[in-house]
Amino acid sequence: MSTSGPAAEALYKRQAGAVAFRLFADGPTPTLTVPEQIAASIGDRIISGALAPGQRIVEQDLAVEFAVSRGPVRDAIRVLEREGLVTVLARRGAIVTDLSAAEVEDIFEVRGGLLGVVARKVALARDPDLEAVLRAGVERLGRLAKMKDDQGAYAETVYRLSILSARSCGNERLARMLFSLSLQTLRYSKLSLKTMARRQQSARIWREAFDALLRGDIAGYVDLARRRVEESGAEAVRLLTPATAPRQERRSKTFRIPAR
Repeated sequence: MSTSGPAAEALYKRQAGAVAFRLFADGPTPTLTVPEQIAASIGDRIISGALAPGQRIVEQDLAVEFAVSRGPVRDAIRVLEREGLVTVLARRGAIVTDLSAAEVEDIFEVRGGLLGVVARKVALARDPDLEAVLRAGVERLGRLAKMKDDQGAYAETVYRLSILSARSCGNERLARMLFSLSLQTLRYSKLSLKTMARRQQSARIWREAFDALLRGDIAGYVDLARRRVEESGAEAVRLLTPATAPRQERRSKTFRIPAR
């Protein structure tokens, strides 16, 4: 299937519309419990940036807002903590997770490894429907890369393409792990892809990767899939690391899965 131009954009929008930036979007349960509903609502605010990293989450305030006792709120905070969006500190309570540069690097490293697994499965399966969506997505990334201010749309498109690729693999555990890590890193991905230069660099890798997929270069496709995550993580770490930090703290790690 070969789709381009307006038809490609329409195809992308149909498929990407099923990918939401919120907790439980990939879950099989159609009805959420009260704590899960509260967690999803607070998670939306964290992911959108309405609640800033380090901001306190006050149980009593949430209990009043959602008209529940503090029990469901505590359960919701545990869910958010499990998903990495909230950190519970002794004697301080819950705060929006504020990751250090080293923690961001670690999470991007793991995410890159998982996307390497996804890329291998995608390259072996050669699903024409997914390839059509990827083609449309790559075209969209190329357009967004040329914008002076994309308002985070480029990183959101990358997120959607990654999740759609993971869903196509038929491995629910893999897709769920990637979904969770992608939510945790979305705001850092937006940070790393804020400039036009970085987006254009990323768009070139996406194009090269898609070309490798079409010609059946499995090792090349997997390597480029990991590379784009590694570069995004490295840029986020660079922006988060004070210029005066010791050199050994600004390390660069690469998680490699041998090509087969």
